[in-house]
Amino acid sequence: GVRDNDPAAQLLDLSQIDESDVEQISRLMQALGTLREAERKVSEASARYMKLNETDMRALHYLIVCLHRDQIAMPGDLAIHLGITTASTTKLLDRLAKGGHITREPHPSDRRALSVRITPGTYRSAMDTVGRQQAKRFSAAAQRTREERAVIISFLEDTARELSDTTQVWPTL
Repeated sequence: GVRDNDPAAQLLDLSQIDESDVEQISRLMQALGTLREAERKVSEASARYMKLNETDMRALHYLIVCLHRDQIAMPGDLAIHLGITTASTTKLLDRLAKGGHITREPHPSDRRALSVRITPGTYRSAMDTVGRQQAKRFSAAAQRTREERAVIISFLEDTARELSDTTQVWPTL
């Protein structure tokens, strides 16, 4: 629980919070931890099944979204999306092509550029693994009322913002 993680109240002042609220917040924090662990396991299992690392999986997700949007994916766009250098992108694409996960072809309208596409087999594998897991998330969200989803969205956005803000002030070791 929250008190177990901060028994000396160095981080949180719980003196003004009702004990039943502290217990509920503790359950919420435990639920978030359980969700993170489940997502980690699913991600690792999918990566093991497809024999890929996290960046590879993110690249394939990008290519799937481009395919669904009928957009042409180019190496430079992938580099920007992943936040990696063009040299790293070339190595990534070489690795994915060698594994039979992508094809590189001349861009249909720009002869100087390449387009990148996910192969049909990798597309099916990704949809059968990660895609099915995403569908389960959607299903869990669909079971909530509009009002409940609004509260959850607000909580998650606030939490993400708070966590993003704190990473800016971490001391260097």
